[in-house]
This record gives sequence, C-alpha cells and structure tokens, in this order.
Amino acid sequence: MSTEPTVLITGTSSGIGLATAVAAAQAGWRAVATMRDTRKADALLAAAEAAGVRDLVEVRALDVTDQAAVEACLAQVAADHGRLDAVVNNAGAGHVGTIEQGTVADVRAVMEVNFFGVVQVTRAALPLLRASRGRLITVTSIGGVVGQPFNEAYCAAKFAVEGFMESLAPVAASVGVTVSVVEPGAVASEFVANIDVAEDPVAAAGPYGPALAGYLKHVQGAFANAQTREEAAGVIIETLTAEQPAFRVQTSERARYVTGLKLTDQDGSAVQGMTAGWVA
Repeated sequence: MSTEPTVLITGTSSGIGLATAVAAAQAGWRAVATMRDTRKADALLAAAEAAGVRDLVEVRALDVTDQAAVEACLAQVAADHGRLDAVVNNAGAGHVGTIEQGTVADVRAVMEVNFFGVVQVTRAALPLLRASRGRLITVTSIGGVVGQPFNEAYCAAKFAVEGFMESLAPVAASVGVTVSVVEPGAVASEFVANIDVAEDPVAAAGPYGPALAGYLKHVQGAFANAQTREEAAGVIIETLTAEQPAFRVQTSERARYVTGLKLTDQDGSAVQGMTAGWVA
C-alpha cells in the first residue's frame, strides 16, 4: 500500500508523458507510468534515475485501446496501492493527411487511440477517483480547439475529447472528482517524428501538394520555437497539485493565443483567416 498519493499516467515512453511521470515523482507522487510496450521504458527509467526519483516511478504495460487491459490495469493499481488519486490521460497518436486521400479506417484508428482510449481509461478510473475525491487530467491539444489543416482526423478526436470532458466535468464534480484538460501547442518531443507519413509527402499529396507544402513550412516554423516537454509537464503538475485547478489550461503563450482566438470567434472568420495562412 502506498503512503504517497498515486497518479496513473498513460503514454509515458517518450515526450510529455515521460516528462510528466518524472515531474510527478519529483513532486512527491507515486507515478504509475503506463505504456503500450514496456520494452521502450529505458528512457523513462534513466530520466527518473537521473532525477533521483526512480523509487517513485513504476512502469506498467497498458494499451488504452484494449478495454479488458484497461480495466485489469486500473484494478491492479488499486489492489497494489490501495488508492488512486489522479489520472493523466496522455496517450495519443498524430495523423497527417486529408480525407480524400485517406480512408475511413484511418480515421477510426485515430479515434480509437485519441478518443476511445481516453474514454475507456476514464470510465475505469472514475470509481477509484470518486473514492479518493481525486483528479482527472486529460492532455488534449490546441488541435482540440482549433481545427488544423491536414489534421482532420486528429483534430476530430481531440475536439471529441474536449466535448466529452467539458460535459463530464460538472457531473464528476458532483461526486468530488475534479476534471481538467491541458492544451499544449508545439512541444519539442518525439510526437511529430512518430507520425507515419510518405517519404515525399508533398509529391504523394497530388493536387493537395501546394497546400501541404505550405502547411509543412508552417509546422517547421512552429516547432523551431516549441516549448520543451518539461515545460509542458510542469503545467500538468501545476494542474495536478493546484487547490482549485481551472477546467481548461494551456501550456504556453502561443497556445493561449490560438485557443483564445477560437473561443471569441463567433462566426469562424478569425480562425479561418489564421489557418488559411498556414497552407498559403
């Protein structure tokens, strides 16, 4: 049984999830760091060792798209630690492409990881979080607020997550569970490198090639000024430990600007004007 508060974090083999697991342990939490393939845990464990918190980080296998695995993992965490005080839904996968050149199966696959994975972990965790009057934090994206060119499937999934959590928040609050979404912008991590794209994506895009070339140029500029994964993780930990965290939290000034533009854009012209420039 754990004396420290316990947080389960999904998608911790790299990027924001890895940094969040280490930062949570540094803040005095027992971090149950989950990932689909635990053979990829070396980077996390090395970072935890370097930070002096290896004893507070434990790695467990979890594929968020497997309902039985999700339920078994959450039940085992409760049995082993006698508590679960927080969950950080972080696992996700990117996807670049436009629907004419993709398939509905592609969209379904993106939704399975980025939306239904979140739903399954949330459903399994809520009884434990009710018992602890705990926290449910979900890492979405500015792409969960502003639709981005060539990110139709990814943004659809993140929009769905935002709607799900915004609807759940007052219901969960009625039983003592605090719900927040954290919206990063560009973060210097392995996330973009892990997206599966063609060797020459502009040539493969055919009639959409010029627009994709413009978008990729925009992405290069955005990631040249990206915040670090540790900075993004720091905001997640602030949300985890705040006495009364906000429902919606951005991790950078750029993220605040982009989401703020959307949330005050009643006719959609401001967002369309901005994103049209990304494919020019």
